[in-house]
Amino acid sequence: MKKTILVLFIVFLLFLAACKSEEKKVSAGNTAEQAAVTESGILDNDASYALGMAFAVEFKDIGLKVDYDDFLAGFRDSLEGKETRLTEDDASNRIQTAYIAALDAKAQSLMHQENEFLALNTKKQGVVTTESGLQYEIITEGNGSKPLATDTVRVNYEGTLIDGTVFDSSYSRGEPEELALDRVIEGWTEGLQLMGIGDTYQFYIPSNLAYGENGSGRIIPPYSTLIFKVELLDIVKN
Repeated sequence: MKKTILVLFIVFLLFLAACKSEEKKVSAGNTAEQAAVTESGILDNDASYALGMAFAVEFKDIGLKVDYDDFLAGFRDSLEGKETRLTEDDASNRIQTAYIAALDAKAQSLMHQENEFLALNTKKQGVVTTESGLQYEIITEGNGSKPLATDTVRVNYEGTLIDGTVFDSSYSRGEPEELALDRVIEGWTEGLQLMGIGDTYQFYIPSNLAYGENGSGRIIPPYSTLIFKVELLDIVKN
């Protein structure tokens, strides 16, 4: 509910900013046609379309679907000051109930996807599962020393979701990263300590060892298993 209110508030602020911008243009000597549009408060076609997009993105993110006729009727009645068939309190309660139900349904679906993926992945040849639930497979082996949880390492890596979406890659940036193992997700802290310098591993990090039920912004959804190909290049000396 808070997220929905935040999005609508941002949209409202953008609308106000646009209106103020138009007002400045009018005062600077714009045409009567532009002034009429500003005074009436009517958005142009693209701005109206953008407002619809802003609502849709929010609804899609949490899995909400609407009846378009009722949605538009409620929007129009409220915006035009007509009598609405629900009170504001009733409307707020219904939105909150729908929002919570949609979030719960989406969470259950994502958890099911993750559990199914991890269960199938354990059956792959070469995949090892640790006590914490971290899964890994060895791609190449070096012969260097292993880091401690307090060390900083230099690595090349690529992170993907289970659908293959790449969300982070040092390869694409063209240079390795230096990471402190006590400042990364738990799956990395545990996994990198299994590696020696020169090793390349593939890690399958369950969400409880990564970003959990919250995910990370729009990039990593809740309950996401993260797949990392990691090359351990060196242990950085302080």
